[in-house]
Amino acid sequence: MNLFKVFTLTPWDSLNSDTLTEVKLYSLKNIFNRFPVIEPEFFDDILSNLYKFKHYSWVECIKRIIGPSDEDYDIKPWNLMWGMDNERRIFQFLFQKVKDELKDFQATLVALAPPELGKLFNQYKEEAILRTLSLLNNPKTMKFLMVLAPKGKSIAEEQQLLHVNKGDLEKLKFNKMFKQIPNIKGQWFPEYSPRCPNCNKLIIEIKGFNVGLVKFICPYCGYQKS
Repeated sequence: MNLFKVFTLTPWDSLNSDTLTEVKLYSLKNIFNRFPVIEPEFFDDILSNLYKFKHYSWVECIKRIIGPSDEDYDIKPWNLMWGMDNERRIFQFLFQKVKDELKDFQATLVALAPPELGKLFNQYKEEAILRTLSLLNNPKTMKFLMVLAPKGKSIAEEQQLLHVNKGDLEKLKFNKMFKQIPNIKGQWFPEYSPRCPNCNKLIIEIKGFNVGLVKFICPYCGYQKS
């Protein structure tokens, strides 16, 4: 069975508004040869009801969508309609918009839930689509209807950005480490150069210095040795 998974925040639950809820929906590819296209008139009526009725609401809360093959989708063109009618029947429909505009867009009906609704669509096909969508657009028959929309970046995209940022951070740490490494001509230089017998500091850069041929003068403490 092909399923879509929608991960959504729950702002309607004031105690758990930041909690992610997973909604599994039955792909309509299980019923139709291709996803049904829903015309703009349906969405125009939904939009009108959103402005007119309090039990119709728009909530930005979708954070991730995973397809039947575990593929992650860009969440921007997706909406989930979630409603209950006066007979307490639940309706969940996942739409993918063809255009990004809120008005005058077509969309494909991609998936639905609960399973009982899938059985109804499997039995009545296009007739079930028309009747059910008409029900959603009737404020007198609906107890509530929420249109869930994308919120910010998807979880998958945020994880990718976090991974990239961590990589950049590691590079910065690596570069900083190199800046803090001691001068190789100082602390790490093989100690073939002479040390001052007085202050014991390593003498590494003395122009014209040749051990035993010229007078030794320590540049640090001034110690002299013929």
